Amino acid sequence: MKPLRKDTSAKRDNGIDMLNGPLPGKILLFAIPLALSSILQQLLNSADASIAGQYVSSFSLAAIGGVNPVTAMFVNLFVGLSIGANVVVAMHVGAGEFHSVKKSVHTAMALSLIAGVGLMALGFAVAPWVLDVIGMPADSLADALMYVRLYFCAIPFLTIYNFGSALLRAHGDAKRPLYALAVAVVVNFVLDLAFVRFFHWGTAGIGIATIIAAAISAFIVVVFLTKEEGPFRLHLRDVRISGPALKEMLRIGIPAGIQGAVFSLSNTVVQASINGFGSAAMAGSAATLNFEYYTYFFVNAFGQTAVTFTGQNFAAQNVGRCKEIFRWCLLFGFTSSLILGITFTALGTSALGLFTADAAALSFGIVRLWLVELPDCLTTLYEVPAGAMRGMGWSTLPAVITILGSCVLRVALVTWVFPAYGTWDALMIIYPITWSFMIVAMLIAYFIVSRRCYRSIERALA
Repeated sequence: MKPLRKDTSAKRDNGIDMLNGPLPGKILLFAIPLALSSILQQLLNSADASIAGQYVSSFSLAAIGGVNPVTAMFVNLFVGLSIGANVVVAMHVGAGEFHSVKKSVHTAMALSLIAGVGLMALGFAVAPWVLDVIGMPADSLADALMYVRLYFCAIPFLTIYNFGSALLRAHGDAKRPLYALAVAVVVNFVLDLAFVRFFHWGTAGIGIATIIAAAISAFIVVVFLTKEEGPFRLHLRDVRISGPALKEMLRIGIPAGIQGAVFSLSNTVVQASINGFGSAAMAGSAATLNFEYYTYFFVNAFGQTAVTFTGQNFAAQNVGRCKEIFRWCLLFGFTSSLILGITFTALGTSALGLFTADAAALSFGIVRLWLVELPDCLTTLYEVPAGAMRGMGWSTLPAVITILGSCVLRVALVTWVFPAYGTWDALMIIYPITWSFMIVAMLIAYFIVSRRCYRSIERALA
């Protein structure tokens, strides 16, 4: 790899210099807006669930919560692909190859449009079949099908937003994607209330509000990109595929996307078992999931921070800094998610009551808080190593480990072990069991990969 070359024309006030200076403050400045962005994106879904439960019906809440694993499977596909764009641009920045950044930026946006339209079409085609597979109860089926199809209409906008955000983050700007989502969340909440309470559109109104909010966030991010300086600037007339850039993005992004989709697929299998406990379990699980998402977003934020910071510094051949990035991301991710897990679990029914007042649903939700939400901090121990490996260009290995743990092992436990017990507790405990497998495997893989990569850099610099 080539050593870093300075290019002052590419610097932006919105970006963070990842290659120089103390790391802890810069990691926090980058990761916290990223976590808040994910939280705001989830708030789009949480607002849907809360308003559905409070103002439509428990069937509407169960429908929206029940399709979360389905929509997440598609969302994780394009989020994984956007990681490829993030790593490719970050590596070009770290290596000082600013001439390659422009092609990567325009290739990424072309890919976002193609992927978004393709996933929307696929979602429309398989939605009825998937809802049947997960065992969506008959009393929630109509609402679920309506909502999921409307959500798929928003996917092209979501892909554009996520790819655009990945490009901004690749050179240190995690704040402006947050601003775009903040606007979208406010619009979504206002439209949810208007469409449900004043227009009486029910679940359909919630879905339409989601589409409009997603479109607004995509538009704002595209505007940000068109205002960038130098090679980071997006020119809409130049949006097209560059073969070499696409190849690198897909090499890193496809394994990450498949990993995310398979992760969601395994959760879909678990969701089918949850559905077997009835609408109360579905509603309680859907309510708890919102808090699990918020906790995991801090884990994911530091995992994504490890991707971008490692990508730039690995390309700049700074081994010591890469090791320091890993340690700080691990510490910050674990600590923040542990604090949130303890807080939400301690709040118990007070927190779950934001989504449902049904006593049976609350009882299911409390169990999930203790067995899944509280130990959610453990996921840091495999997400940060996976992010660091992707930053070094290794995307397939962490994807394989995650697939083995979150899909193969989890589905096996749900299929063959859970029926022997058949209790809600037995189903929930499957999550921390599979996390433990992934932690051990991912840490071993990280230390082997990092040792190999760092030694090759040290030999090259000797």
